[in-house]
Amino acid sequence: MAEITKPTVNKTTLPKEIFGVDVNNHELLKLAYDSFLANSRTAHAVTKKRGEVSGGGKKPWRQKGTGRARFGSSRNPIWRSGGIAFGPTGNENHMKKLSTTSKRVALRQALTLAHKANKVIVQDFATMGKTKDAIGFLSNNNLDRKVLLVVDEKTPQILRATNNVQNILLVSANYLSVYYILNADHIVLSTKSVDIIKTWLLGAKK
Repeated sequence: MAEITKPTVNKTTLPKEIFGVDVNNHELLKLAYDSFLANSRTAHAVTKKRGEVSGGGKKPWRQKGTGRARFGSSRNPIWRSGGIAFGPTGNENHMKKLSTTSKRVALRQALTLAHKANKVIVQDFATMGKTKDAIGFLSNNNLDRKVLLVVDEKTPQILRATNNVQNILLVSANYLSVYYILNADHIVLSTKSVDIIKTWLLGAKK
């Protein structure tokens, strides 16, 4: 049986302005990565204040003469079963803003690191229509672990082929992010998606 080899891509196919930039440090990459996670976060945690906890309507003991500290309710924050002071309300905004220019610079840096690590290949896979086609594509191209497929458009056929494959993440070129790039073991770009990325990143650079 012939050995399956991973397809290679001519370096001239990928513009150096995107896949060959200088990455002096990873600070911007970290900011873009954290920004993606923060913007995906929703505020689910909610606690009750002293006025929202049930009970505590009666004053625990009289104001004076007991020798103990004065309290008006057993639901005060410093007592057990009391309310929570300054707790989360569910209205917190965890978003971290990053300028469009910074995002695009971070994308170029992430793509450069992925390209230097030989994670990026350019290959068309528009003929996929079924799950077995996607599995065969991974097997024939020796792609294992986490695979990021970048397309110009998510068609019903490609969605049907990749939805049930666990280690494939399908992303439109316009929604490519540093988070997706850095977490992928292999990045497969369609020819049309490369053109979109060129227009998106290089056009903004000018």
